[in-house]
Parts: sequence; structure tokens; C-alpha cells
Amino acid sequence: MSLIVQKYGGTSLGNAERLLGVTEIIKNTAKNHSVIVVVSALSSYTKSEGTTSRLLEAGNAAIERKDYSQKLELIEETHFEIIENTIQSKELRQKIEKEIHQELEHLKSFLEAIQVIQEISPRSQDLIVGTGERLSARVLTGILQDQNMKSVYTNLSEIAPLGIQSTDPKFSKKLQKMIMEVLPAGKGSIPVVTGFFGFVTGGIIAGVGRGYTDFTAAMIAGKMKAKELQIWKEVDGIFTADPSKVANAHVLDYIFPNEAAELTYFGSEVLHPFTMECTIAAKVPVRIKNTFAPEKPGTVIIPKKELPASATKRDPDKKAVAVTTKSKVSVININSNRMLHSSGFLAKVFDIFHHHGIVIDLISTSEVNISCSVDTPDDLTELKKEFEQLGKVTIIPDRAILSLVGDNMNHVPGVAGKMFSALAENGINIEMITQGASEINISCVIKQKDAQKALTIIHRTFLE
Repeated sequence: MSLIVQKYGGTSLGNAERLLGVTEIIKNTAKNHSVIVVVSALSSYTKSEGTTSRLLEAGNAAIERKDYSQKLELIEETHFEIIENTIQSKELRQKIEKEIHQELEHLKSFLEAIQVIQEISPRSQDLIVGTGERLSARVLTGILQDQNMKSVYTNLSEIAPLGIQSTDPKFSKKLQKMIMEVLPAGKGSIPVVTGFFGFVTGGIIAGVGRGYTDFTAAMIAGKMKAKELQIWKEVDGIFTADPSKVANAHVLDYIFPNEAAELTYFGSEVLHPFTMECTIAAKVPVRIKNTFAPEKPGTVIIPKKELPASATKRDPDKKAVAVTTKSKVSVININSNRMLHSSGFLAKVFDIFHHHGIVIDLISTSEVNISCSVDTPDDLTELKKEFEQLGKVTIIPDRAILSLVGDNMNHVPGVAGKMFSALAENGINIEMITQGASEINISCVIKQKDAQKALTIIHRTFLE
């Protein structure tokens, strides 16, 4: 049978009802396919109430020598309540509860040590964070076993080679090799895999990001040449715009990887870039589906331009596929008629950004000026001082990036003009413009207060 890899986010697993729904999805998929399941830590609709957030809060409490036991008790109570309402077998229920308790007791001992030394290294933080996926994987494994499914708890928490760095070009290949050594063999079994895969230099959240569970699923799907990687969320798929902001936004049948990558970077929560990298290289389609509406087809990210049979061919008159905004942006302008075109000037600018850990989104240059848009840092004082050594510096906060994305925009004249004219006709001033070399993304910087209006206008102009 062909393989389907399914990844479930924390909100898909947040309570007993949702977990039972996920169990039904897995059971139905297993009728016709082999299945591997990758899970995030349990979460509610509010991130602050999620297991990962509570674990991080417990770690912070420990280093501040405050009481962290209440956070751990709350995590245990949440998982025990779910177990009580999902697992019928008393013996199995007690077994899973014991495993959950042991995991949290182990963490408690670790936090006691942190409280003494008052220091959390990136490795220590990874150990704390990884507890969440071990708990959720144990619970889901128990539920599947209770419903007579051959399910195997699979812990990846210690597979990462010592000293591995996310910047290593062979990062995913090294991890894939280790994952294959841990995945259980045997037909008919359903591995329930922890999204957390071990310690990364600098910490997994800093090095990979909170989307590391998507990445884990992608590594498995890519290495095993899965028929499809399914990312199960609480949305129907990828929309033409944020549906909470644009009433007429609709779900896309399919999208190409380069389009998905641009949308992810400029504000849409599509997929982690590492996930895209693994699946594109292996030519594995990725489907975004809604856990709460599994009958809907979702959006498929196709690795090459071969449309699935169920997909509707795009209207050739519509050059764009989606529009998105990235908020809380600042523009930094450096004006220097002495140094701008001198050798090494741009390198100095980039070095300063790197020193402060700030990533540049857009960049534009003129005869004497360089402008960069960045996520607004908490404090710009020291950054500004360093840039003032290169020239006159102005920082403009409260800005947003508006991005129009579409593979069909490639080499089509007039798209940018139509976009900017639509904004100008509605009184929206454009402060900075860029177009990538791929020509599938046109972005501009506007005032934050105009972002909602601009999103609606551009969606109406190109996508309705």
C-alpha cells in the first residue's frame, strides 16, 4: 500500500473530542494506505494555554526560583482528563497515565536542578519543550490501541547527532538517516511519532522555529517517498487572502511550491521553509486539510506542474493567486553620499543587522540611500547608533508589507502597474517597492493603518 504521512497540529489534538476525531481520520486513512502520524504538543485555540507555552513558563519560573509545580500539575490534569474521556480500557488508561506522570516527574527533577544553578541553556530548553510531544504521542497511541489499531509510540527525542546545526546543508539528510533507524518496522502498524527530534545547536525553536513538527513529518515523507504529506490544521486550506480580513477570500485547489514559499515568508502561515525543502526535493505533494472538516479536499502544494485530477485549472486571466500582509514592520533608511557605492558598504550594513539578529525582508537602493524593511525590534537605540557611523539614519515604524503572489505573473507586463494604480486610486501611499528576480512576488511597504484596506482592494482587483 502507498504511504500517507499525517501531521496533526496542537489545536487538532487539544481535547478529547478533537482527539477522537483525529483517531477516526487515521482509521479511515489506514483502510487504503499505510500511515505514519506525527504530532505536536496538545494545545487549545489560545497559544498561551497550550502545553508548549506552559512548559516554557515552567522553565522560566524555575530559573527565577518561582513555583513551577502548578504549571506541571495543570499539564498533567489536562492530559489525564483527555485520557479519562477517550480510553475505555481501564488497564490501558492506567498505563498511559503512568507514562504521562513519569514524563512530568522526570521534567520536575530537571527543573529542580535548573532552579539551583539558575541557568537554562538552549539544550536544556529543548529538553523542556520536547516533553510536550512525548505526552501527546503517548496519549494518541493509547487511544488508537484502545480502538484495536496496531499503534506504536515512537520517540525521536534523542536522535539528533551531537552538535548538529540547522545551518548545516546536510541537516535534513543527517536527521532522515537517524529517523529511519528509529521508525518501527512491520506492516500494519501505525507509528505515532514525536514532532520533537532532539537537540539542535542554539535550541530547536531558535534554529528551526515552532514549525519543527511540520519539518519532522516532511523529513519522513521525503525519505520514504510518501504518496502525500498531509498537514492537518483548523483551516480548510490555503486561502487567496486571510479570510478573517477579506470576506471574499476563497480556498485554493492547488498552489506551486515557489508561491507557497513566498506567501509563508510574507505573512501567511502556510508551511515552514524546511518542510518545503524536504518535500520539493522528493517530489512529494503536501496537502493542507481541516481536522474539523475532513471531507473537504483542502489545498495541495504540488511539487511540479502536473495538476491533480480533482483540481480546477486556473483562469489564465488571473495572474495572481493570493495576496498577504506582514504587519509590525519598520523601515530603516541610511543616507550617505560618501559611502553608499564604496566597496564593502553593503557588507557593513548587513553585518550590523546580523550582529543584532535582525533579518531584512525587503531592500531598495537609490543613488545615496539604502532602505530596508525589518520586523520591528524591541529596542532600536543601539542599532541606530551603529548605522549612524555610516550616514544619516531615519527609522519609520508602524509599517506593513503588502505582497501579491502568483506564478502566472512571471514575465507578464502591467501587473505591478495595475497593483500600484489600484492603491493610489484609493489614497494609499506606497513607500517602498520591490519585485523578486523570480517575478512571482510584487511587494510594497505601506502604512500599517492602511494594511486592511489595501488587502481588500488588491484582492478585489486581482482575485475576485
